[in-house]
Amino acid sequence: MTMSVSMSVNGKTVSGNVEARTLLVQFLRENLGLTGTHVGCDTSQCGACVVHVDGISVKSCTLLAVQADGAKVTTIEGLAKSAEQLHPMQEAFRENHGLQCGFCTPGMVMSAIDLVKRHNYEVTEEIVRHGLEGNICRCTGYHNIVKAIVAGASAMKAAGV
Repeated sequence: MTMSVSMSVNGKTVSGNVEARTLLVQFLRENLGLTGTHVGCDTSQCGACVVHVDGISVKSCTLLAVQADGAKVTTIEGLAKSAEQLHPMQEAFRENHGLQCGFCTPGMVMSAIDLVKRHNYEVTEEIVRHGLEGNICRCTGYHNIVKAIVAGASAMKAAGV
């Protein structure tokens, strides 16, 4: 059964026809060509597919595209103002070497932004480590990721984002 969906993705209204069983991650990647959102495990354990739906981080592999009908979705591609001006959290990951292969990075960044906002920009290393339990990085020991998120929180607060 094919259904029509319409939503705002990265500030632009988009629509498309999808099968009822189409996951949001599939819609973003296959219908819209937004491949920054990754599929890492197909079991909702790794967090590589995290996006924001109506301002809250969700694993897009656990949400049907039709469930996001009418929602405001932000992907990693929608964070930076331009190629020259990254979101403060993206910049913090770059400055603090919070990535290696980069596969988990989009989901980590999206989760980190929501985590920081939920804690009113005041995060500690302990809060970050606990908050990242749903995100897996297979390359690092998380030290630089945690460092990046703490730095990103300060940068987000200073920038008012």
